[in-house]
Amino acid sequence: MSAAKIRELNDAFCTAMTGGRVLMTAGVDALPSDVKSMVIQRVATFSDFNADNDPHAEHDFGSFELAGRKFFFKLDYYDSAMEFGSEDPTDPAKTTRVLTIMLAEEY
Repeated sequence: MSAAKIRELNDAFCTAMTGGRVLMTAGVDALPSDVKSMVIQRVATFSDFNADNDPHAEHDFGSFELAGRKFFFKLDYYDSAMEFGSEDPTDPAKTTRVLTIMLAEEY
């Protein structure tokens, strides 16, 4: 599997937030709507990937601070039926991407 292809698909999904599922934890969902909007925007524009948060160069995890809180986001890859992990995250026909946005303390 190609890390470059996974990274490309992950970046496209996070930027447009289409082509998969986006989930917010209860803690994020409880935030005021303007803060949630800023959090989603930060995820969509996040580019601070480095060896510590992206060791496989797939852009599948990030963290940032906003409004005095620390946030994480992560991507997981499931099969199209959402029953098992995807056998090939480089193939959108076989993969459902799931982006989870959470408060760091919820991890």
